[in-house]
Amino acid sequence: MRLREATSDDVQFVADLHTTNWRENNRGAFSDEYLKGPVVEDRRRIWTERLTELPPNQYVVIAENDDGEAVAFACAYGAEDPQWGTFLDNIHVRTELFAQGIGKRLMADVAAWSIRHYPDCGMHLLVLESNARARRFYERLGACDAEGSLIFESPGGPVSSRRYAWTRGQLAAMAQGAG
Repeated sequence: MRLREATSDDVQFVADLHTTNWRENNRGAFSDEYLKGPVVEDRRRIWTERLTELPPNQYVVIAENDDGEAVAFACAYGAEDPQWGTFLDNIHVRTELFAQGIGKRLMADVAAWSIRHYPDCGMHLLVLESNARARRFYERLGACDAEGSLIFESPGGPVSSRRYAWTRGQLAAMAQGAG
């Protein structure tokens, strides 16, 4: 597996994987109406903006298999929050490749990037409360459930989520797996 920084050429892959993962893993959290239709256009618009109008604190990394096929991605915003630090906004792996170490490798890479560019920050993310598999993944990587249940307004309606967080020291330890 090889990691590389995303470019505008990756919009289609990133939007499609994001859409597919939401449809496969988040039924019940987002409205069926949203997941059946508007999610495609919504994710394509979001990722076109993100990968063509790059904020200076944004990092999007693509994982490719040995054949050069993109199979996963992560997106983070360095020092996005004064209390929580870097925000891991997205991490998506093709479902059939779950539990093969790709997510862990992406997490290590994002941690290394955050430590390198924002050395005084921890990292956090919001995960859907109903996504038990993702929550276990973050917990295995040392994240703590930092705030309990939070409701946020998503394009698919209000969803219940939880903030998971890592300290700067935990990020440094996680970054040891990058490379």
